[in-house]
Amino acid sequence: MKTLAEARLYAFVDTGYLGGRRPADLAASLCAGGADVIQLRAKDHSRADVAAMARQILPVTRAAGVPLVVNDYLDVALEVGAEVCHLGQEDFFDAGHTHVSQLPLAGQRIRIGLSSHAPDQAERAVLAGADYVAIGPVFATPTKPGRPPVTLDYVRWAARHLTVPWFAIGGITLENLDDVLATGARRICVVSAILKAADVAGACQAFRHRLASAPRSVA
Repeated sequence: MKTLAEARLYAFVDTGYLGGRRPADLAASLCAGGADVIQLRAKDHSRADVAAMARQILPVTRAAGVPLVVNDYLDVALEVGAEVCHLGQEDFFDAGHTHVSQLPLAGQRIRIGLSSHAPDQAERAVLAGADYVAIGPVFATPTKPGRPPVTLDYVRWAARHLTVPWFAIGGITLENLDDVLATGARRICVVSAILKAADVAGACQAFRHRLASAPRSVA
């Protein structure tokens, strides 16, 4: 199983971009293209739907040695045996948690990722014991409607200050990837630029190729 420290490309099975494809088939294409981490993101679906999709995807990702991240639903991640759960600020801090040890993990070992939109939120996430931190949205993106972009300045800050694995996310494309890499980012999350491509595996490979040209970071 790949570790977060080794990961460079974090991809998504986002139900907003399925376009009639089966979640498990999309996950297989992402794995074939070289995604290091895959998140199931199903904002407009019920808990039962998310659990059903996670059960379909998990055998695919596990066979490829790729961690599966369940977005928002910690109980689903624990129930199906996913390796990671990703939580937003509102799902974690606004829910009264200050450290991941306070989550109802029932003795299970699962990694926790936290979103952040500003340096103080990233620092708070690190102190809370997050296994990784998402930095974004770097650019405006329909995936986060109404959320103003944090700009490349925040990514530069992350490159200078964060010592846990972190991923730049939000509106990243092959056209702006060089600008993102120039800030010091070495791990990225990509949603629409991969999922809207005619060849999902090929799109992953294109991002992988560009990422490989940048030196690895310490964190």
